[in-house]
Amino acid sequence: MELVIAKESKNSKKRWKVAALLFMLALSVVVVAYTFLVLKYDPSLVNLAERLLPVSFEHPLGTDHLGRDVLTRLLLGSQLTVGYGLLALLVAVVIGVPFGVLAGFKGGLIDRIFMRIADAFLSFPDTIVAIVLSGLLGAGIENLLLAIVVVKWVNYARLVRSTVLTERQKDYITIAKINGLHTGRIMTKHLFPHIIGNVLVLASLDLGKIILLISSLSYIGLGAQPPAPEWGAMLNDARPHFQSNPSLMIYPGIMIVFVVLLSNLLGDYLRDKFDVKKEVEK
Repeated sequence: MELVIAKESKNSKKRWKVAALLFMLALSVVVVAYTFLVLKYDPSLVNLAERLLPVSFEHPLGTDHLGRDVLTRLLLGSQLTVGYGLLALLVAVVIGVPFGVLAGFKGGLIDRIFMRIADAFLSFPDTIVAIVLSGLLGAGIENLLLAIVVVKWVNYARLVRSTVLTERQKDYITIAKINGLHTGRIMTKHLFPHIIGNVLVLASLDLGKIILLISSLSYIGLGAQPPAPEWGAMLNDARPHFQSNPSLMIYPGIMIVFVVLLSNLLGDYLRDKFDVKKEVEK
């Protein structure tokens, strides 16, 4: 009886996660469609005659201290913040996965060199390394994305390496080698299906972390620069007006929370789908 109740509770929790994920994905589609089809204001156009206007039909979320439409900047900012996050994530995965496969499958000197590089990167927290690199390279979104890629690729390489080390000891890999199957064929046909689930789960969870990193470093002036409508830069831009118009900081903050929550829900869904252990999150 207790087993049945526990199973029903687990299924109910899973259904709730799926429903929440579908709702947030649908809402994201609506936001994207609205951004491309309906928006009519220039996000960088300064109009001091309309500065700090309240919510109205013309400006659904009001205007900021320079008279720019807040809704326009907020929605176009999603293209920058989420787009930059996806770009950095994609580059990190493209660099990290091949390194991990090579180190795990070949072993020997290549693996030892990789592990020393990984240990060096993992000796410090991601945020500290990203701040230092962004500070050294100079303020700007391009340098920030480079810093994030440098920080993140190691995580994917280590994850893939550990997966390959586990799988290459199994009988089916040994049989494939005995049958003369080419190394590249073994990697793509036999190892890749075991790698993809772990990588997708880690990537979906990492997306929220990367967006937080982009927003936080843009907030302190190391990322996107004004007048770019990036959410972190919008938070920084609205900071002097927080007491008189707190909504200017609340709106981009809500968007950041929304995307990070969506990222985590997607990660939970993919983890259950691929039956990936929670150690992937670490």
